[in-house]
Parts: sequence; structure tokens; C-alpha cells
Amino acid sequence: MNAVSPAKKTSFKEQMLQAREEAIVQTANRLLAEKGFESMTVDEVAAAVGIAKASLYKHFPSKEDLAAAAMVRIMQRTLDFLASVPAEDKPIAKLRAVVRWSMQVQLAGEMPSLPHQNSTLRAALMNNRAYLDRLVTISDQLGAWIQAAQADGSLNPKLPAIAVLYTLFARACDPVLGFLKAGGLQTDEQIVELVLATCFEGIASR
Repeated sequence: MNAVSPAKKTSFKEQMLQAREEAIVQTANRLLAEKGFESMTVDEVAAAVGIAKASLYKHFPSKEDLAAAAMVRIMQRTLDFLASVPAEDKPIAKLRAVVRWSMQVQLAGEMPSLPHQNSTLRAALMNNRAYLDRLVTISDQLGAWIQAAQADGSLNPKLPAIAVLYTLFARACDPVLGFLKAGGLQTDEQIVELVLATCFEGIASR
């Protein structure tokens, strides 16, 4: 009978490198949420983390690689949230829960802005397998819930499912949240509920 090999322990140096890389990605995530890819610089990420730019480049060879890591991170957070949604909930409740969560993340300053169509980041993401795999998984899961909600009549069945999907994706970077927050008249939770209502119930009088 073969003996089971003991799990390889992570060295202190490796732990420190992993911690530093996580700090770099978290900082890039925050700056991407605050100012977007075009305005974010590698210098300010390095300065915020407290390391030299040369040290940052040892982890991420380019600004695009760094931003892509932040995008992969938020995609993984999204997958983790999707997995936490109760399976017994109705499809429309699942969709509302995901949109609510994404807006809460944005208001907390933790949702990186989506890249422009002609952005070098978008080109990098389209060649990033980790990002694309997560995006496809998220889209498939949300798409299945959308179709189920249309089938049970809780979502308009005349709307193309892909249009509904993109509409829900857009709530994660909806500028309305920032405008309402700047107005100071509602709490974050009230803002989320207001935008949820306009997204799912519309603005027409009932």
C-alpha cells in the first residue's frame, strides 16, 4: 500500500509574496472602481501598496495584466455569490439578489469599471482564459435564471434574454448609484432598493 505524500507546506517567503500580490490586486481593484483603467497608473498602485514599481512588475508585467487580475478577482467573487444564492428561491428572486449584491459592491467602492470597447484592457481580457471562463459561467447561470423567470411570467418573455442579461450586468457599473449617493438624500441600502425597483418594475405608473 502506497503511503500518502504529505501536503507541501507553503514557505514563509511564498506566503509573503502571496499576501503582497493580494494587496496589489485589492489596490488595483479600488483604483479601477474610483477612476477606471485609463486614469489608473501603475505608479499610484505601487505607492498605495508601499512597494517599488519594479517590485510590482515582478508580479504583473503590465498595467493590463494587473487590471485583468482585478477583473478575474471580481468575477470569482461573483461566482462565489451565485453559489450562495438559495437553490429553492424563485428565478426572479435569484436575479434580484445578484443585482442587489453587485450594486452593494459598487457602492462600497469595490466594483472595477468595465473597460471601453477600444481599451487595451478589453483586448487583454479577451485573451485571458481565467476571465473568460468565469464570464461564461456567470452568463450561463444568469441566462438560465432569466429564461426560467420568463417562462414563469415574472419577466417579460418578449424581451430577448441576452438584452435582459446585459441590462442586469450594467447595474454593476450604473452611474445612477453614484449620482444618488452624491445627493446625500438616501442611504446606500435605500439607493440599492430604488435602482432595483426601476430595473425590475420600471418607471411607468402601475
